[in-house]
Amino acid sequence: MNQQDGGNTKNMILAMGLTLAVLVGWSVFFDKPQDSGQEPLQETMHTENAGGKPQLGNTNAPRIGGAPSLPESAGLVPPKTTEQVLATSKRLTLKTPSLEGSIRLQGARLDDLILIKYNEKSDKSGKDITLLSPDKTEQPYFADFGWLASAPSIRVPDATTLWSLKGNKTLTQNSPVMLTWDNGQGLLFERTISVDDNYLFTIKDHVQNASAQDVDIYAYAMITRDEIKDVSSFFILHEGPVGYLEDKLIEHKYDDLNEKQETYNSTGGWAGLTDKYWLTALIPPQDLPFKTTYRHGLNGKAHRYFTDYVSPAVSLKAGGSAEYTTHFYAGAKVLDLLDSYEEKLGIKHFDLAVDFGWFYFLTKPIFHILTATKDYLGNFGLGILLLTVLLKLLFFPLANKSYRSMARMKQLQPKMAKLKELHKDDKMAMNQALMELYKKEKVNPMAGCLPMIVQIPVFFALYKVLFVSIEMRHAPFYGWINDLSAPDPTNLFTLFGLIPWDPPSFLQIGIWPLIMGATMFFQQRLNPAPTDPMQEKMFMLMPLVFTVMLASFPAGLVIYWAWNNTLTIAQQWTIMRMEAKRTGSK
Repeated sequence: MNQQDGGNTKNMILAMGLTLAVLVGWSVFFDKPQDSGQEPLQETMHTENAGGKPQLGNTNAPRIGGAPSLPESAGLVPPKTTEQVLATSKRLTLKTPSLEGSIRLQGARLDDLILIKYNEKSDKSGKDITLLSPDKTEQPYFADFGWLASAPSIRVPDATTLWSLKGNKTLTQNSPVMLTWDNGQGLLFERTISVDDNYLFTIKDHVQNASAQDVDIYAYAMITRDEIKDVSSFFILHEGPVGYLEDKLIEHKYDDLNEKQETYNSTGGWAGLTDKYWLTALIPPQDLPFKTTYRHGLNGKAHRYFTDYVSPAVSLKAGGSAEYTTHFYAGAKVLDLLDSYEEKLGIKHFDLAVDFGWFYFLTKPIFHILTATKDYLGNFGLGILLLTVLLKLLFFPLANKSYRSMARMKQLQPKMAKLKELHKDDKMAMNQALMELYKKEKVNPMAGCLPMIVQIPVFFALYKVLFVSIEMRHAPFYGWINDLSAPDPTNLFTLFGLIPWDPPSFLQIGIWPLIMGATMFFQQRLNPAPTDPMQEKMFMLMPLVFTVMLASFPAGLVIYWAWNNTLTIAQQWTIMRMEAKRTGSK
């Protein structure tokens, strides 16, 4: 591009390029796990190395901090329904204002959990969200808590242990349950499981050593999940193994664990698995060291993923006792809840379970502004509109400078065209003449860039909030928008429901994307036109390209973009009128 064209279109190209980078770039393809062809890993006995340290044999269960693993076979049995599996095991009932489900008494396993405040569909006509499911079902996802021994001769409770239920048979937010198990060697294990009104479980283990020997045991906790079918392909969203360990945020893709396991030694922190809106997290005592491992195994031919931690050795003196308490979070990633647990339990950066990304220092404040305005106005969509106004006010001085520069550049279009015609055979002379014109008219063609560059991090942060916040999920707006986190349900190519056919996804263009495209077109008309005819045609196509592109984005983002464009048009038109009046130009 020559200097003349650059002076006219540089700001527009920068704006379009940065916008495209925000909205389209970083989209990656789904990478389906491939069948490795390996045979199912076989159940093995615990082994011990020569130095007396616990060691793992070959098993489909994960290594747990270098300590013995839980034996559990991996068969090729066809998956059963959850109801069939639940009917074949002894269980205690779980019911709170936020959760329903059950706990398997064998292994004291948490493997049946439904989030009753969240439904699959925005109109509540679907099923409530199932978070945890038993093994042998189509999508196993469960958590185990237990003990490991320093010697194979010491019997400790594991995933196969049948615990006895003592007292209360239903776990509620007001009624903990107690489980007991005697190893027959002088060790009595008692486990108290409690849960609050939301999604935090507390597992408190008490071990009494009535034998004549000192014993070392290790507490462990483990999340197990079979391969996930619907993992987001968006680069801006992390789904998979997550945690805050060794004073840093840990994020791994599931496929990465197919090649190697990841191990961390930390004091304080947490580890788990995250979806876009849901989280399971193991939270050890924050003042004690622990060892965390993320790894992969096989359950038949299905890929299976594990997150676990192991405590340091718990020494049980003869006649003595010990206690160990861990917490388990299983539920929606509600930021206020995560913040409250972080403060109450001292959990390091538990709020990072919400994937706020690189611009965390902007994203979290914007989130709080959005939720506060939503609570005040009663509608999350109105909160988005108000936040957009606040951001416009914040950047008002910079935006004014940008629009004044664009207005002056537009006024110079006739003079620039004459210079182009005059020096059409000498581009060096034309560039020199343009520079003299800019200097004479006191116009900087790059003056409009700075406001756009400064606003890019804010746009990233807002986009992130709107995309990952569960508060936006199934949040209605007015009219036909009943879910701000889903695309506009209307469609131009069905005449908005009048034609009964199902067009392909690339033709799914709703009313709000059309509104957004119209605002972008009118905004473009206010900007200086490119002097190059080809560039002008390309820019004329941009509103159409963005309309099609944004049609599949969440409606909340499209509404934000359309409203932001509308405010920009009003501000830019006003400034251009004022500038024209000041300079006496038309």
